[in-house]
Amino acid sequence: MAPRTNDGEPERERPASLPAATAPVTETASGEAPGEAPGEAVETADASDTEGSRAAGPAGETGETPGSAADTDADRVAAVRRVAAAGRRWRSVQLGACAAMLAVGLTAGAIALGAVRDGGATPVAAAAALSPGLLAGADLSTGIASLQAHLRDQPRDFGGWATLGLAYVEQARTQGDPSRYPQAEQALERSVALRPDNDQALAGRAALAAARHEFGAALAHADRALKQNPYNERALCSRIDALVELGRYEEASAAARTADERRPGVPVFTRYAYVHELRGDVTTAHRVLDQALAASTTPGDIAYVATQLGQLAWNQGAYDTALTHYARALAADENYLPALEGRARAQAASGRRAEAIQGLENVVARFPLPGPLVELGELYEARGGEGDAAKAEAQYRLVDAWTALARANGVNADLDTALAAADHGDKAAALRAARAEWDRRRTVHTADALAWALHVNGKDDEALPYARQATATGYGNAALLYHRGVIERAAGHPDDARTHLTAALKLNPGFSVLGAREARAALKTLEAAK
Repeated sequence: MAPRTNDGEPERERPASLPAATAPVTETASGEAPGEAPGEAVETADASDTEGSRAAGPAGETGETPGSAADTDADRVAAVRRVAAAGRRWRSVQLGACAAMLAVGLTAGAIALGAVRDGGATPVAAAAALSPGLLAGADLSTGIASLQAHLRDQPRDFGGWATLGLAYVEQARTQGDPSRYPQAEQALERSVALRPDNDQALAGRAALAAARHEFGAALAHADRALKQNPYNERALCSRIDALVELGRYEEASAAARTADERRPGVPVFTRYAYVHELRGDVTTAHRVLDQALAASTTPGDIAYVATQLGQLAWNQGAYDTALTHYARALAADENYLPALEGRARAQAASGRRAEAIQGLENVVARFPLPGPLVELGELYEARGGEGDAAKAEAQYRLVDAWTALARANGVNADLDTALAAADHGDKAAALRAARAEWDRRRTVHTADALAWALHVNGKDDEALPYARQATATGYGNAALLYHRGVIERAAGHPDDARTHLTAALKLNPGFSVLGAREARAALKTLEAAK
């Protein structure tokens, strides 16, 4: 998620469960370093004006949908947009003058600060002079183009280089294009070369390392950034992310509390909620996300938080509620990929598979990421029409292509490889990848991936402790419960298997079009054997 700030906006109600906030420190970007020519990160970055790597969508599938259900989703989005438009008209009057004054103040202050630090020589324009909103949501490409132009004029703006690096990280994440990561690395290196101790670039390095699944490095970079500036929002958030992805959940919870004390806002609130969800506290997670959504004003924040609420509802099997949240996200940003994918998943779980297939075809045609590729392939398999088996296989092959691209651009894709290959590829490769990932980090997700890879390779006794560890925190995830139940059945524990297969289907009966079907079949067999 791109860094966001609420500076200059009226104070908003914060989640009741969170500690009182310390006044945030405004981060500025200015300063000058020994002269350098504009770097290749700007020149080669011009490619970002065109779309990133794309995969052609599957052909021959129209996915026509029943009118009443489709109209319901369309009505949801339209209704949200009408309400949001009225609110925006009122808020624009209230905030317009304030935002303009803030922009002038930040720009003037940054230029003055840069002149003082550099001995009163030529002032250096700061990245703060650029609208942070340009780096959010649908305006990301516009923001990158503006930064590139700015850095051609001001090549020694270390803050601008740091912001460009973060923008590339966000572009890679949201558009499924790992080729942006080397560009991000180049921009961040330029920022560090200009000002080695600047917290913006160090925080950017943390975000880049996390995006590449190098979570130990992400934690180290975040800690370095926070030594320079304890209030750096990006570093605070990356520190939480790294601790979560390393499986250090108690430390992640403490880091979330610290981040809330220092920089309360949407990025911290959403992470605070996820830490609670991982520990089985769905009530707190829901309350925090509700209030984070109430605090959101930009389209990017609204889309992000509403999608998190949709995912939380879907995990609990509340598909109509999930669809309502996804509608709100898409009303804010109609191209927001996670909301489009989430909506399709909820439609599939609701039995509206034609709509789900059409939606996922549109997603993977633009952003061929492993998750939606596997989901689409499984929907083809479940439909079982003429040519569907070949279509499904084509989606699974695209996962392999994405994995190769990710690795070529410095991304550790072992978890993606393990999860996809265990069900739809090379089972031995899945186990190698899962073992490698488990050696790097011990999370509920890596425990689950290793357990499942061991199971599909016929090693159920070895798999069972990992399956139990995957569900030990209380995290309510039907897929993890399903995997545990299947492994328990194979390992000769039928009572435990019934317990966890039943729990998976009760929690989220549509968690996977193929997995749910297999869970029901396994339960039927277990009941017959009693």
